Formats: sequence, structure tokens, C-alpha cells
Amino acid sequence: MGALDAVENWPVATAAVAVVRPDGVVASTGPDETMPWASVTKLLSALTVLVAVRDGVVTLDLPAGPPGSTVRHLLSHASGLSPDDSTVLSPPGRRRIYSNSGFEQLADLVSERAGIPFADLVDETVLAPLAMSATRLDGSPASAARGPLRDLAALGRELLAPTLVPELMPEATQPVFPGLSGVLPGYGRQSPNDWGLGFELRDGKKPHWTGENNSPETFGHFGRSGTFLWVDPVAGLACACLTDRDFGEWSIEAWPPLSDAVLQEYS
Repeated sequence: MGALDAVENWPVATAAVAVVRPDGVVASTGPDETMPWASVTKLLSALTVLVAVRDGVVTLDLPAGPPGSTVRHLLSHASGLSPDDSTVLSPPGRRRIYSNSGFEQLADLVSERAGIPFADLVDETVLAPLAMSATRLDGSPASAARGPLRDLAALGRELLAPTLVPELMPEATQPVFPGLSGVLPGYGRQSPNDWGLGFELRDGKKPHWTGENNSPETFGHFGRSGTFLWVDPVAGLACACLTDRDFGEWSIEAWPPLSDAVLQEYS
């Protein structure tokens, strides 16, 4: 029985999963249909912002968001902004508050400085270079991307073997403002709740949506639409998942065993 066979028993109507190495997809199951990425969108938006940093459109220390906050704070959910509006709940750098509004403010800033809509910037600087031709951002840069498994797998391959911003990825996938505590959506309070520059870090978090055997260096994101993408640079693997059932108890139970089986079979 292969690692991906378990996906057939998930309580979902449609699920698509791919295992990726630096040279491409090594295994997949399920249809290649366009589905919503939900918060996995943040990986796409974060990469777009990092390309903007590479190109000098913004800097990581440029003021952005609430007073005292910067691009770095917004990317790492450390600006103090509330999850879904412009309310400031904490001074910057004090707490890890997962914030969709922070990503929206960040995208507005980058768009203004680049002189084009953020969705067009995503298309031109990330989707086109990575040949992710079937994916679009149509709405919030925090949650509104839609695309098929092949494109999510292509994003995983890029994050596993960076070509767009290789000089920035080491910083982007290490703790930024390390040691901050906060709530990991769906999994409760974590202390520390470390994040990189838009990438959620596995570290020693428990419980977590990745597997028990994922290395602490694993990074990625999951989404409310029952989606995830993790990248384990130690194992040299990424795993991408799209489903048509919202995140819930089923995914909390199903995802970690799948991740461990993928690591055992393909590492």
C-alpha cells in the first residue's frame, strides 16, 4: 500500500495530493481540478512580496501597517493587527496574531509602490515565471487564490529549490521575531508560535498539521478549504493537498499520518 492510497478513504468528495522533489512531482492522486486555496494563498502572496523586495520595490524594514510596524512585521504576523480588520491589539513585535488584514495592508502597499494591482504583480512575478498558468488571485491576497494541484505542486517545487528569491529564502524560512507566543488557527495557543516571512514554521509545535516525523525546519501553510502545502528541506520533499471539504476534525486526524507516510516512502 502506497502512502497516497490513504487519501481514497478521506471523508471528502474530492481530494488531490502530490509529492514533490526538487526535480518535480514523484507521486500524485486525485483530479487536477481548480479549487480554492484559502490561506495557502499567503504563500503565493508572501513570495510575491519577497520578489518585490528583491527588485527594490519595498524593503523588509519599510514602515507598513500600524505605527512601529514594518513589512517584516506584517509578513510574520507580528504587527499587532487583529485577524480580520484594522484594529490594533498589540504593539508590533510583542505577540503573534495571525492576521488576514495584515496581508491585505501589505499587498496594498506593494501595489501602490509597484504601480500595478497586486494580482497583476502576482501574475507577472510569480505565476508566469513558475508556469502556474491555471492559478489566479481573485480577491484577498490572504485567501482568494484558486488553482489546480499541478500549480500548487509547482509552488512547492519552487519553495523546495528556490529560483526566484534564493538569497532571501533562508531568512524567510527561519523564525522572525523568534519566541513570540500566539494562537495557531485550528490548533490553539503555541508558545513559541514561530513564523518566517509569510511561512508557518513547524519548529517544535504540538499539536501541528504536519507529521510527527517532519523536521523542525519544515515550513508551509494550510487553509480553511482543506488545503495544505508543506516543504521539508531536510527530507528534500514537499507535499501539496487540495480538497473540497473545509478544514476540521477530519483533517486534524488525516493530515499528520499522511505526511508521515509520505516521508517514510519517499525520503
